[in-house]
Amino acid sequence: MAAARSCIWKSTRRLAARRAPLPPTPALPRKGGGSEAGAKLACRGVWKLFGPDAGGFARRLAWRPSDEELAAAGLVAAVVDVSLDVAAGEIFVIMGLSGSGKSTLVRCLSRLIEPTFGQILLDGRDLLGVSERALIQLRRHRMGMVFQHFALLPHLSVLRNVAFPLEVQGVRRDERERRAREMIELVGLRARENDLPNQLSGGQQQRVGIARSLAVGPELWFLDEPFSALDPLIRREMQNEFLRLQALLKKTIIFITHDFDEAIRLADRIAIMRDGRVIQVGTAEDLIVSPADSYVAEFTREAPRARILTMRAVMRPMNGPTDLAGTVPATRRVIDAARELEASSGTYGVVDESGQTIGLFDRRVLVDVLLESGRGSAGAKG
Repeated sequence: MAAARSCIWKSTRRLAARRAPLPPTPALPRKGGGSEAGAKLACRGVWKLFGPDAGGFARRLAWRPSDEELAAAGLVAAVVDVSLDVAAGEIFVIMGLSGSGKSTLVRCLSRLIEPTFGQILLDGRDLLGVSERALIQLRRHRMGMVFQHFALLPHLSVLRNVAFPLEVQGVRRDERERRAREMIELVGLRARENDLPNQLSGGQQQRVGIARSLAVGPELWFLDEPFSALDPLIRREMQNEFLRLQALLKKTIIFITHDFDEAIRLADRIAIMRDGRVIQVGTAEDLIVSPADSYVAEFTREAPRARILTMRAVMRPMNGPTDLAGTVPATRRVIDAARELEASSGTYGVVDESGQTIGLFDRRVLVDVLLESGRGSAGAKG
């Protein structure tokens, strides 16, 4: 095993030595929400091209090649001119259909694969300009990664699997085991420290993978469809566990999924990809109320609107003085308001943060949204 790791390390060093420097990328307008100044992770004009001499092509040509130029060069663009910001403490979900480029983008962001050109900034530092040694230190100490396949070492106990990244760092045995036990308890596997992976269920194995990635105390956490291989009930349980951990740890998270229900449950913001491009970035409500194009509209068509939309999104305008049965906050979800208002025949005012009435809400609006949500839920099950 040591010989295999040595071989992989030497091959990686040889590839890194041959990698030519990336061409500079001009400043780009920001796509999506977030503030560049406050971004934990940002990327600017990131491309990933596959094919013969992709790096040489990038250096010979302008930084933004056309589809025709790519085709003529025999190149395939897996990631196309992606620019986005991820704020500190945010759960940023990237989603799209199979082949949309979402997993390739995440691997570019962590430099598991090399972008062809662009910029990737961690706390303002361009990761494409750091040395291999510095990148390894960043991954060991500041990044955590969880993938769909658990990749646990089958001959090691739960404790040793979780402690393994700390062992690689050279942490003393007593300290790494103390930290590993803390993480094991955090993910709800106390008393399973001495079990082997084959003695655990799929959900328990994924908890071990999560504990292992958290053991190094990462600031930035990448998760690539970590729950997609799990049964629906276990998947729901793991989503609950994930939200509980995030409430405690406040990590900056980039989460890949193809499941819109999972995305709306977990995300602060969502980026939708197609053919390597980021089509739109926004909250789940943004994507439903103001889709960037017909693709986004179709992607979100079956979304459970009552669970996503707020009063602000569905209220009807005020037309003169109206007798109100009460008021509801503009930020309240429709499904939550429905529980309070479904038995009332009155009209309610929708109020903003200052208490000013900005719209109206009544049973007619409520029924329209609930019926639309029912149609979406039925479609989602089919």
